[in-house]
Amino acid sequence: MEYRILPHGGEAIGVIGMGSSSLGQAGPKEARATVALALEKGVNYFDLAAGDTEPFAACGDTVGGARKKVFYQVHFGADYSTGKYGWTLNAETIKRSVAWQLETLKTDYVDFGFIHCLDEAADWDAYRADGAMDYLLALKHQGVVRHIGLSSHTPAVARQVLDTGLLDMLMFSVNPAYDYRTGGEFAIGSADERWQLYRRCQALGVGITVMKPFCGGQLLDAATSPFGKALTEYQCIRYALERPGVVTVLPGVRNRADLQRVLGYFDANEAETDYGMLGAYTPAEASGRCVYCNHCQPCPAGLDVGLINKYYDLALAGDALAADHYDHLGKTAGDCIACGHCDSRCPFGVAQSIRMEEIAAYFGR
Repeated sequence: MEYRILPHGGEAIGVIGMGSSSLGQAGPKEARATVALALEKGVNYFDLAAGDTEPFAACGDTVGGARKKVFYQVHFGADYSTGKYGWTLNAETIKRSVAWQLETLKTDYVDFGFIHCLDEAADWDAYRADGAMDYLLALKHQGVVRHIGLSSHTPAVARQVLDTGLLDMLMFSVNPAYDYRTGGEFAIGSADERWQLYRRCQALGVGITVMKPFCGGQLLDAATSPFGKALTEYQCIRYALERPGVVTVLPGVRNRADLQRVLGYFDANEAETDYGMLGAYTPAEASGRCVYCNHCQPCPAGLDVGLINKYYDLALAGDALAADHYDHLGKTAGDCIACGHCDSRCPFGVAQSIRMEEIAAYFGR
C-alpha cells in the first residue's frame, strides 16, 4: 500500500481504499473475510455508502482493535431503515440512521462525516433548512465527527459547499468518461469545469476521495466505453490518482477476489497502467492542459515537469505556499533546454517547452 497525507489533519490514507456498495452481495462470511484481507493488505479507508446493511456489520465485527488504524467515511443522508440503501435530507431520519451505523460499526466516532450526495442546489438549501447540517456541525463540535466531507456529482454544488470553508474532503466521481464526455446521469460539468474543481480542492487542501473510478464498469468494456476502447482497472486507478487533490480511490469490491485484483495495481508495470491513449479522445478544451501525469519523463535536463506545472497551477489558484515549494525544487523551469522531448511525448498535446518559459517568467527564474 502507498499512502498520501490529508492536508487538513495530517492523516496517512491508503491511495486505494474500499468501496462497500456491493460488498453485501457475497454474504456475511465473505464480507468479513474481505474486510480482514483489506486490513492485512494495508487498506485503511472504508467508504460506507453501502448498498445494504451487511458491510456495516462486517466492519464492526472484523475491525475490532484496529479501529484507530482505519478511517470510516460515513454518510449523513444515507438511510438504512429498510435494510437497503435510501437517500434522505430529513434531519430526524439522518439522526436515527447515523446512530444505527455507529452502533453496528461498534464505534463511538466518525472519522469523516459526509454531507451525502447533494447534486442540486436545492438539495443544499434543504440540507441546511431542515437541520441536517446543524446536526453534523454539532457532532463535529462534540468530537464525534473528526472531519466534514461532501459527496456530489455536480461541480457547481461542490463549489457552493467549498465556499463555506467547512470541508476537509470531497467525494467525487473521477474517471475519463465523466471528465471528457459530458452528458449522462453523472458526467456533469465540462472538462474545464471539472478540472478547475480538482485544482481548487488541491489549492484549499481539501482531499478528494474518488467514487466510480471505472464509470460503473463501462470503461472496462469496449462495447460500453465512450472511447470505443476498453481501459483496464489499473489505467483507471492511475488516471484518478493523477488528478489534482486526489487522496484515495475507492473501487467497489464484492469479495476477496475483487480486492486482490485491484490491489494488484501496486505490482503493475508502467505499460499496464499507462493511459496515454486517452490523448487521442480528449475534447479540444482539455487538450493542451498538463495533468501532471509525467508521461514526458525522463527529462534530459532533469526537470520534474509535472511537479513544476503543479506548483504553477497552485500559485495561479492562490496557494500562498506554492512559490516556496517551487523555489525548493532542484531544477526549475528556467533550467529547461527546450529540447522538445516532453512536447513529443505528451499525450495531451501540451507544448511544455513554451510553458516552461511562461512558468520561469512567472516565478522570476
